[in-house]
Amino acid sequence: MFTTDEQEELRRTVRALLERNPAARPAPDETPEYDETVWRLLADQVGAFGLAVPEEHGGAGFSYAETHVVCEELGRALATVPYLGSAVLTADALLTCGATGDLPGIAGGGLVGALAWAEGGTWDPAAIRARVADGLLTGVKEHVLDGARAGLFVVPALTPEGGLGMYAVESTAPGVRAETLVTLDRTRPQARVTFDGAPARLLSTDGHGVLERLLAVAATALSAEQLGGASRCLEITLEYVKTREQFGRPIGSFQAVKHRLADLYVLVESARSMSYDAARALAGDAADLPVRAAAAQAYCAEAFSAVAAETIQLHGGIGFTWEHEAHLYFKRAHSAAKLFGDAAWHRARLAPAVLGG
Repeated sequence: MFTTDEQEELRRTVRALLERNPAARPAPDETPEYDETVWRLLADQVGAFGLAVPEEHGGAGFSYAETHVVCEELGRALATVPYLGSAVLTADALLTCGATGDLPGIAGGGLVGALAWAEGGTWDPAAIRARVADGLLTGVKEHVLDGARAGLFVVPALTPEGGLGMYAVESTAPGVRAETLVTLDRTRPQARVTFDGAPARLLSTDGHGVLERLLAVAATALSAEQLGGASRCLEITLEYVKTREQFGRPIGSFQAVKHRLADLYVLVESARSMSYDAARALAGDAADLPVRAAAAQAYCAEAFSAVAAETIQLHGGIGFTWEHEAHLYFKRAHSAAKLFGDAAWHRARLAPAVLGG
């Protein structure tokens, strides 16, 4: 059993909310919009944005384990809400830095935060060139989740002394410009954010330490979303093969189809084990968290991509149409597989620990 009875009740609550309010899917030529209804319901009725935030900072005071359950359900529904970027990454960044003044707003869903990290298409801290001089931040950040909607940016940047620090920048500050990007996955808005001499507030001078933790948090949370998406793909495929008939019988009765479904089931359940192993490590602040998080991300990314591809194939012609939801999961799978580093990059990070240095 991966979860407690209370966490399963949370899962049922979030799933019921999402099923009553199915996400509106943007057309190919439309700018993705946040689902305001789901966003407010998650914030006001479930308190989902503050689950892992201490009570003294406006949250519920639970552990990351509860957040993991919500991430899995949001990934299952492809819900367009600023959860991963704001409630998970920005909240954890502020907590890690000890800068708690903005946490009540994020925990209540009234303030959207964004972690503006990637540069040059990579999340490697060595690639960061944004810098602060005289309290002003200059640089360009890419793939910023919820960047166009954010009210607060948490930004890693080079300090005047040449180290790496973490800074907070208000979205309304002079010199800040957020541009919505056209992405493969239309259910996850991203932005390119330019800082041109924007006033920045120092949160921490230990940027490397903060980013090492945030990478583990991001990898673990994303693995939960990928698990949720893969589980939903298997679910809708099972429903389809039971009703689609060929030669007078359901196609799910054919041995070749059964074999493929069995392989998908193994992938999903293995991904579940990997993802929840990382979640337990994060909730317990385990020393080997970076290793478990990287392993979960590498495995879940490839598992989701494989399951999503088979979902399209097993649905036949209808799986290739815009009207069917299969393509949305396929696009999310391949987009998420590159977010916060691909599987090969995470395995390279794993290698020293696995091979003993």
